[in-house]
Amino acid sequence: MFFKLISSRYFIWALLALPSVPMILALASGATGPGGKPATEFLLHPTGEFATRFLIICMILTPMRMLFPAAGFWRWMMKRRRYFGVAAFAYAALHTLLYVVDLGDLRTIWGDAFKLGIWTGWLAFFIFVPLAVTSNDLMVRRMGPSWKQLQRWVYPAAVLTLMHWIFVHNNVGPALVHFLRLAGLEAYRVFRNVKRQDRFTRAASQK
Repeated sequence: MFFKLISSRYFIWALLALPSVPMILALASGATGPGGKPATEFLLHPTGEFATRFLIICMILTPMRMLFPAAGFWRWMMKRRRYFGVAAFAYAALHTLLYVVDLGDLRTIWGDAFKLGIWTGWLAFFIFVPLAVTSNDLMVRRMGPSWKQLQRWVYPAAVLTLMHWIFVHNNVGPALVHFLRLAGLEAYRVFRNVKRQDRFTRAASQK
């Protein structure tokens, strides 16, 4: 019964949406943050952070599954990876909306757009849009092998997200805390794939 509950898509969606509840309440009530900042400004960072965290969770699942092939938890997570990807996009969309509302007019948004920390964020968001739109069973079936090719764009989007975080806050530390573990796991995944390909190549040459 308990396993059935936590495996329910509705439970998982509710869990992923939970961090947004205090954010939405703050926006609805017109709450202000430190220094009297409006909610549209002080919620920019947490929405961006949750978007990044869910993105990282989504991306570490394959290397973690390779590290622990017998672990049921990682198999369970792999089957629900798309939920985390869509949640990452939802928080990124909220982050973008708050940014647009906070700046207030197109002239200011356009003037801001050429800063390194800003255009990297916009470009990452635009990459995420087709990834999120195609994250459903219907699109997986219709696109076939090209679906995986499209989803690989998550890697440049992750690099752009890292750059956005670093240059917006002018602080490398917090961004690297989040991304270094992902980089290490991805390096391990690449190493394993190269090693496996080498074995296949050697085996084929010996036939």
